[in-house]
Amino acid sequence: MIDPWSDLRILTSARIALGRAGGSLPTAEVLGFSAAHAAARDAVWAELDLDRLEADLAPIGLPVLRVASSAPDRATYLRRPDLGRRLDEESATRLTQAAPSGGCDVAVIIGDGLSATAAQTHAPALALDLVARLRARGLRPGPLSLGRQARVTLEDPIGAALGARAAVILLGERPGLGSPDSLGAYLVFGPRPGRTDAQRNCVSGIRPEGLPVPAAAELLGWLVGEALRRGLTGVELKDDRGLLGEGPGTQ
Repeated sequence: MIDPWSDLRILTSARIALGRAGGSLPTAEVLGFSAAHAAARDAVWAELDLDRLEADLAPIGLPVLRVASSAPDRATYLRRPDLGRRLDEESATRLTQAAPSGGCDVAVIIGDGLSATAAQTHAPALALDLVARLRARGLRPGPLSLGRQARVTLEDPIGAALGARAAVILLGERPGLGSPDSLGAYLVFGPRPGRTDAQRNCVSGIRPEGLPVPAAAELLGWLVGEALRRGLTGVELKDDRGLLGEGPGTQ
């Protein structure tokens, strides 16, 4: 008899059709679960290699600024999400001093988030592709920022300090079992403290097994262009390229 679940398992990395040994899971599946759980924990506690990240970003040709949130260490960051949303004073000063005269169109930020593994692995390629697309649209990216102990809304004070019209933060998403390297990208128009989640666009699941980097860069480039053209982001900005005949939408 053919197991109907076997065909479904080919199509997803979700933990389905695991089988059984008596009344329990097969040993291989138990070990696989333990390995996936360990990888997720490692991703949460990993730290960014800032030197390697800077080297990977060098081809972009933009200044790179190292910044940090108000969370002094990883343990505090995990216990106090509010501190991960605020810049420390030294970083705020550094950004203000480095702000381009007349501001910039887009501030691109890479943060560790809840998976430095994801940021280290996928963010450089995405940043290179995205900045190239922004330049092709005639937009002016500001200095790149590398944020430690960063939450999503750290893009708000960073973008404001750089005088950016919009900000994009690329950071590691909360690891799932089997997806410890999932990267998310969050876009906000008019970055400043007090912006809400409803005023952001999120592109998530960026990884080879999810949304590939080139597809994510294409979508983000379009979203940034439309955000600046329309003067908004969030629930009011949808990927309607399919409706406009510009390419596939993601409704």
